[in-house]
Amino acid sequence: MKKLLIANRGEIALRVIRTAQEMGIQTVAIYSDQDRLAPYVERASEAYHMPGDTYNETYLSVERILEIAERAHADAIHPGYGFLSENPDFARRVIDAGLTWVGPRPEALHELGDKITARRFAERAQVTPVPGISEPVSDVHTLLHFCSTHGYPAMLKRADGGGGRGITVVRTEDDVRAFFMSHDALQGGDLDKYFIEKFVSEARHVETQCGRDAAGHFTVYSTRDCSVQRRNQKLIEEAPAPFLSDSVEETLYLFSQRLFEAADYVGLGTCEFMVTAQQNVYFLEVNPRLQVEHTVSEEVCGIDLVREQLVIADGGGVSVQGRAATRGHSFELRITSEDPAKNLTPGSGVIESLHFPEGPGIRVDFGVSAGDTISPKYDSMMGKLIVTAATRDLALARVHRAISEFSLEGVPTPVGLYDEIFAHDDFTARGRSGQFNVTTKWLETTFLNTHAQAARAGQPASAGLSGGVNREVNSVEPSELGTLRANSQLGSSRDVANTTFVVEVDDRRMKISVPEYVIAAVSTSHRPIASRRTQPLRGKGMGVLGAGSGSGSGANPADGGLVGSNGEIKAPMQAVVTRVNVAVGQKVSKGDLLVVLESMKMENYVYAPVAGVISEIYVGPADGVDAGEGLLKVDVTSGTTASTTSGTTSAKKKEEK
Repeated sequence: MKKLLIANRGEIALRVIRTAQEMGIQTVAIYSDQDRLAPYVERASEAYHMPGDTYNETYLSVERILEIAERAHADAIHPGYGFLSENPDFARRVIDAGLTWVGPRPEALHELGDKITARRFAERAQVTPVPGISEPVSDVHTLLHFCSTHGYPAMLKRADGGGGRGITVVRTEDDVRAFFMSHDALQGGDLDKYFIEKFVSEARHVETQCGRDAAGHFTVYSTRDCSVQRRNQKLIEEAPAPFLSDSVEETLYLFSQRLFEAADYVGLGTCEFMVTAQQNVYFLEVNPRLQVEHTVSEEVCGIDLVREQLVIADGGGVSVQGRAATRGHSFELRITSEDPAKNLTPGSGVIESLHFPEGPGIRVDFGVSAGDTISPKYDSMMGKLIVTAATRDLALARVHRAISEFSLEGVPTPVGLYDEIFAHDDFTARGRSGQFNVTTKWLETTFLNTHAQAARAGQPASAGLSGGVNREVNSVEPSELGTLRANSQLGSSRDVANTTFVVEVDDRRMKISVPEYVIAAVSTSHRPIASRRTQPLRGKGMGVLGAGSGSGSGANPADGGLVGSNGEIKAPMQAVVTRVNVAVGQKVSKGDLLVVLESMKMENYVYAPVAGVISEIYVGPADGVDAGEGLLKVDVTSGTTASTTSGTTSAKKKEEK
């Protein structure tokens, strides 16, 4: 392996580039319009522009990526995580092009990528999944029979979902029938994309970081606990997974080995499980790629897992067989652009200042810097703080110190919330019970609302701000958490003899250095240029309306500007519509779910702020909407009548505008 193309962006692209450079491997980065000045682009040996700022135009464009790989003479492709990392067709195309694919075989990706086929595969490998039906949902009677047999609640999961998306929990027969209607009738019939499982409400999310080489040598590098989640997406991870019994540890290792061997898996991957209070271990899925939280495993096992990936892909073996020896304890805090005061709803904006903690046991994996714009078009995760110490208790204390030194201004972050989590008795296991009482729903039930505030039209607020608990979480101004220190390199005025410009020649990124006297000769307004440019505010003008900034004179301030006086419900953010849960003429009550939006890979729910009748619907599944754009209209005056014939569908409104 001589030249590696990283088919990804952000902090994971930078992470792979760093290890490749240490190994003497040249790197090729790809970047969209939005990522033109991203740190990973700067660090790569070469970088190529892919015009566009949508996933399909850029990081999901197989043809463009392979075209760039050929043009750059790359001999290997690392997919990172997300995007095309679990796509068997992309893996096959890479291999057919004569390139090294840094990942498992396409056949293994196919067996493990779909959640339904993964359940069937686990059963064949004698690994116990969560009780459920390993077949697509076919009719409502199948759902009702399962729930009557196993009891409520149950979980409907989309087979191709991931990262917490495509999951619906049903708690009553009415919920089951409503799910069936919305997915079978109103959405054109995507019911066969779902399967049903028993909803395990009180369980930990525990996983094993595994590796296997072509010779069949298998390794578990460490266990991890990832139970601190919101909307089934991880926020805090730690390694090794604490407070596990020897029998559970043994089961985790045995199940993981069976899965990797049955799939003839070659490469690194993660086996994910639910562990109940009764010590039952249930299989969830295999993630056939590097994961965001690989960092904590690296810290406790002392092995560079990206290097391990590249070595195995190049025909080498795992560096250790069996169970890797671990030392110390490590936490990872995902730094996302999410606001705890709004139920961790994603936000966007410009990073005005950014300062990282320093000192022993602190690792920073970030993909952004001061001056960057956080776009709603991409994932909300900006980077990660990894904190390691000799013991879990020492690591807990070090996390508080790291949080006090961290500051980020311009966009919301959950850092203030993290400070509280790491002091909570349930998490520290220092309370009266002395028990670790964190499960996958703990964060939501302890700190966040379980039901959105209907008056905000789907903009939920933090429950922790009421009930006598004054949390005062304000991550928009995280300087309160520690001393704000500006980046002293920004805006430097030190003169230089030459000025370096970044240009794109036929979409290939290049740097040219020009003497300043040349610039002075052709410019009447020449001024000395900083030795390190101040990064421009990328995405400037990409307005996103916040609460209280609704467009139109009829906006209701009490509803955050998202409900017009004419009953029009507006999108609270730039997003993609994934589900419309109502029909024209349908009566709704205050708090009923109307529309599901997806922004930054997270589902957000728009609820009815008032009772009424749906008179118009402007959008449908897969439509893109801007913040403040109308979604539908509720006729409030018809709320007490059975006006099921009034109003007509206005799905073409977007085209008429």
